[in-house]
Amino acid sequence: MHRLENPVREYDWGSPTTIPELLGRRPTTKPAAELWLGAHPSAPSTALTPDGPVPLDEYIGDDPAGVLGADVVARFGACLPYLLKIIAADKPLSLQVHPSADAARAGFEREELSGVAIDDPHRNYKDRNHKPELVFALTPFQAMCGFRAPRRAAELVAGLDAELAHVLHADLRADPSFRGIRAAFRRLLDPHDPPTAAQVGEVVDACRERLAAGSPSPRADGTVVLLAEHYPGDPGVVTSLLLNPVTLQPGEALFVPAGGVHAYLSGTAVEIMANSDNVLRAGLTSKHIDIPELLDNVDYVAAPPIRVAPEAFHGSTKAFYAPVDDFELSFTRLTDGAVHPLPGRGPRVLLCLEGAVTLESATGDKLDLVRGESAFVPARDGSLVASGVGTVVQADVP
Repeated sequence: MHRLENPVREYDWGSPTTIPELLGRRPTTKPAAELWLGAHPSAPSTALTPDGPVPLDEYIGDDPAGVLGADVVARFGACLPYLLKIIAADKPLSLQVHPSADAARAGFEREELSGVAIDDPHRNYKDRNHKPELVFALTPFQAMCGFRAPRRAAELVAGLDAELAHVLHADLRADPSFRGIRAAFRRLLDPHDPPTAAQVGEVVDACRERLAAGSPSPRADGTVVLLAEHYPGDPGVVTSLLLNPVTLQPGEALFVPAGGVHAYLSGTAVEIMANSDNVLRAGLTSKHIDIPELLDNVDYVAAPPIRVAPEAFHGSTKAFYAPVDDFELSFTRLTDGAVHPLPGRGPRVLLCLEGAVTLESATGDKLDLVRGESAFVPARDGSLVASGVGTVVQADVP
């Protein structure tokens, strides 16, 4: 096993303190939004090997079968199937959708043929992979995910004294199915004739007035007002009335499938996803927006958010199994200093979230981790046990 050094991604919605504090570094004025632990070629971790530091994707490429295991190579090729992150959102981030595997492959090939550079900020598809993801809250975590029931969305826009709200209400009442949701959502994000900033502002003012008067839906109205403070005039502000609100308490998890429209509002979380950086954005961001591409990839069927309940493993570990083959996530809390077996097999990434833990593999290798330190364990190292007093999160392959 090898200690890792991991890149920090700076996006304008990030926190200047949360990730630096986890890593034992001085906070800066820069918004540290995401800590990446994985082998995605755009920002791979570095494995600290006896022969020196090696980018994790190169380390895997030198011996795929030994590092990943024959089973993982047979299913996913010579690459780590998942990407683990810590995300720290100080303000809302983009209204977005992740593509399916078929859409990602087609989009990647299309942009390759058109000559768009892989690092071009206007490129949508950075790889050929889908990007389902699971979010585990470390602090109270606020999000929007998937569409509300059309009748509930119609209730929220009813009574708002704004022209745009009246039109949306008519769309939703005309067809109280996914088609009504689709019509309202596409109206808000019409790339050829989008609502004006003034029309968006009228809806925001109406929500603010209803909130002050004792709104029957204070959370929905409050979200509109919050988003407008950060992204004034953006039609994505109004789309929040169509989306399910989600609050995760620490220890709770949410799964976001391909095609699921979502936006994260605030909080700190562990996030695990398929090994991809494909994000299609429609608003609430300073990054590249491609509304037609997002609209082509949205699942419009209204459904409640997919919360994932943990399963116990040897008492000290809670494992979260998402309905995908790319990843699984577990948290082990060590309180007694005794040795505890860890779940999983194949290539694993571990991060110590608090305290101090010692990892030991079936080959006898040992590694001590303290808060903020991480490790990569190749498949050839076999099973793992942990001891100490602390909490460790582990990503592995089902």
